Amino acid sequence: MSISANHVTKSYGAQKALDSVSFTVNKGEIVGFIGPNGAGKSTMMKIITGYFSADSGEVAVCGIPSGPGSTEMKRLIGYLPENNPLYPEMYVREYLGYVADIYRLGRRAESAVNSVIERTGLTPEQGKKIGALSKGYRQRVGLAQALIHDPQVLILDEATTGLDPNQIVEIRNLISEVGSDRTVMLSTHIMQEVEAICSRVIIFDHGRIVADGSIQDISALSGARLEDSFRQLTGKF
Repeated sequence: MSISANHVTKSYGAQKALDSVSFTVNKGEIVGFIGPNGAGKSTMMKIITGYFSADSGEVAVCGIPSGPGSTEMKRLIGYLPENNPLYPEMYVREYLGYVADIYRLGRRAESAVNSVIERTGLTPEQGKKIGALSKGYRQRVGLAQALIHDPQVLILDEATTGLDPNQIVEIRNLISEVGSDRTVMLSTHIMQEVEAICSRVIIFDHGRIVADGSIQDISALSGARLEDSFRQLTGKF
């Protein structure tokens, strides 16, 4: 399996963000994380990527324990956080070369930059400063930096937030393409996005998993749509 979480608990002071969460994700799955704001989705993703430590429980990526000091595990993960932190004064190609150096790609750096620019559709924009790009192209740069070291697991937190309808379709198609040969975990509030690209959905509410299954199985819980099942499970009407 690519990701395993066993009884993961995390609190911020008196607030319990995750309450004994367990699940596994296998290679080749595109899994949607959905839930109300504050349900624990982003916290779980940050624990998987090693940005946060769990208070208790265990997380492993491709069999390697996760944690802030786990460099070996972090090499296996590509991560696009919700706020997509970029350097607006850097040029696209310059920035991706910088990320390649961080991952110590060495002689592979130039070919990796060329490949990811082509794969994410950044060729016409590669000579521009990041700050001059549209929101859609900045998201593509974020995806490119997450992919540049050819990770086995891709973690995407609200990857299409703030994009226009055309840009959303483009990013969805890109995620579907790159997910064909790796594990993808996607956090989103957009049900149509989950239905369009995910093979499975995990629903969080108040730090717990309230449903985990295929789109069809969870939609069937309400006898209608995924969104109806989501509202029924979380009480968000």
